[in-house]
Amino acid sequence: MSICPPFAPFFGFAGVASAMIFSTAGAAFGTSKAGIGIAGLGTFNPELIMKSLIPVVMSGIIAVYGLVVSVLISAQLKPDGYSLFAGFVHLAAGLSCGLTGLAAGYAIGFVGDSCVRAFVKESKVFVSMVLILIFAEVLGLYGLIVALILNTQTVGIEC
Repeated sequence: MSICPPFAPFFGFAGVASAMIFSTAGAAFGTSKAGIGIAGLGTFNPELIMKSLIPVVMSGIIAVYGLVVSVLISAQLKPDGYSLFAGFVHLAAGLSCGLTGLAAGYAIGFVGDSCVRAFVKESKVFVSMVLILIFAEVLGLYGLIVALILNTQTVGIEC
């Protein structure tokens, strides 16, 4: 078996797709779930809407992580001279960023919805909401860091 088979770029493209699809799915879920809570809050206290947009913004950042990893991986893809090792590493990088983005988006969505609804009744919840959202966002950041480290492992590999 060749070290650079013609199907090796498939795994790199799968990594690109995984990073984008899963991270944007997490961001979309987080945005929609938190948006439902914000819509409920807006009917009771419209002045608090701007303060309650933090979960939506943090969900959008998750999608940016997937975009960054996808661009970095796709910059190294080439039809000839692409090793199977690089393909698997790029797949792992895409999956690590994408799946942690999915998990972070779910966490941000549920926390954002619950805390925004609680924020209507008690304003002291705001600080704890921001802290919990930061910890949920860090899940996606960990995946981004792992993906960046993995992506650097393919530099200098030639067929």
